Amino acid sequence: MTQQFRRRALAAVATASVLALTACNAGSSSTGSSGSATGSGGGASGQSVAIGLVLEPTSMDFTRSDGAAIAQALLGNVYEGLVKVDEKGAIQPSLATSWTISPDRRTYTFDLVQGARFSNGAPLTADDVVFSINRVKTDWAVAVKRSMDVVSSATALSPTKVQVTLSRPSNSWLYAMTTRVGAVFSRTGVAELATTPVGTGPYTLGEWRRGDAIVLRRNDAYHGAKPYFGQVTLRYIKDAAALNNALLSGTIDVIGTVQSPESLQQFTTDDRYRVIEGTTNGEVMLTMNTSRPLLKDRAVRQAIRQAIDHRSLLQTCWAGHGTLLGAMVPPTDPWYQDLTGVAPFDRAKATQALKDAGAAGRTLRLRLPAAPYATTCGQVVKSDLEQAGLKVTMDQMDFPTWLSDVFKGADYDLTIVAHVEPRDIGRMFGNPDYYTRYDNKAVQAELAAADAGTEAQQVEHMKEVARLTAEDAASDVLFLMPNLVVADKDIQGLPTNAVGETLDLAHLSRS
Repeated sequence: MTQQFRRRALAAVATASVLALTACNAGSSSTGSSGSATGSGGGASGQSVAIGLVLEPTSMDFTRSDGAAIAQALLGNVYEGLVKVDEKGAIQPSLATSWTISPDRRTYTFDLVQGARFSNGAPLTADDVVFSINRVKTDWAVAVKRSMDVVSSATALSPTKVQVTLSRPSNSWLYAMTTRVGAVFSRTGVAELATTPVGTGPYTLGEWRRGDAIVLRRNDAYHGAKPYFGQVTLRYIKDAAALNNALLSGTIDVIGTVQSPESLQQFTTDDRYRVIEGTTNGEVMLTMNTSRPLLKDRAVRQAIRQAIDHRSLLQTCWAGHGTLLGAMVPPTDPWYQDLTGVAPFDRAKATQALKDAGAAGRTLRLRLPAAPYATTCGQVVKSDLEQAGLKVTMDQMDFPTWLSDVFKGADYDLTIVAHVEPRDIGRMFGNPDYYTRYDNKAVQAELAAADAGTEAQQVEHMKEVARLTAEDAASDVLFLMPNLVVADKDIQGLPTNAVGETLDLAHLSRS
């Protein structure tokens, strides 16, 4: 069915999705937002705000370094894309004020905002957009670059109009452009991305005190409404108790991602603070390396899933906050379905299945990034699997080492990490080279059909992807992270849900 779509710039939708979970390409926090109006504090001020987070970026260059913590800090703040997502996951204008899609769904034509400049002073033009799209295909060195493989060409039709042609219809491409692959770079500003990001966003990088904080400063030349806060400090605090104490002592104004949910009562009973609890797309995964001999066996993977008491795990690990999922699809995605009954907890059945598969008494290596949820969940997983007859050795490493050894090197049997990128089930299970090493032709065929079909067909095929990966125990979803934020009661602009990659700072204010 031929369709033509045209998006117009919308009046600002309040606030932006926040303040994040822990990180990786496989998981740092992510949030999405929309709108361009200043927060309720009423215009730009000279005030500052400090936000406590957990996992610090390893670099400022997300084109070459994995880890969603980079996008969390920079995307939507320093860098902007043509489009972005709002708190409900809907695509909204950003550097593109409007766009059309051809009847064959292969050609996208974007009209750009006028008057936007990069922080190095260069004006934004269509040539920069073309340069940025092509650079993903030629120069990026991270797995998410595959989102741009479907692009055949990008052309500047005028200084303010860009045309992108796809090799085939793709339901996922425009949505992918709301993530880091859609960031627009200056043609003259990519020489030192690891330390000096250059973008069109409402903030610029002030300083990066490694091991401590990233300071962003308001871009007074920003083309849109100016942010309320003149300075935002992202302070990285790994210890959960220290993070809470930083808010209690006034060192920070917001805990962007609560790391000890059992401690929430001290804030809910104190009228100096307010607690926000919503949902995210951050699935806490017990990822299985399916290239390992023991984990190639579907029966073993299924037994591992059934050996884990997920409800008890959620209570122990995250004080009952969060949502149990049967597949890697959060309820905010259009193809969500309740698949929690696919592999219900049954320790006796899991124990027998492991014996039948010759896996009883065998050892699996569980390797964890240094994040509170991974540590606490790791203890529960180890205990549950050992009660079912497996042996589990567990080691913990800092996040850069985890990225190098586990995520890039696939040197692990099991790992636990929050995957917070939106709609990432295809990346997780559709690419045999990904760190899961999962190779299922039926899943790959369903993903291809979902991307090329109509919107209704996309939903149908993506539901089948979820069902196939759940039944095959491709990995195990321990739970869906909640969006748990604690802030000084006068901080405004904090959203309930966090569903994109960005930690949107431009809509925060103080009442």
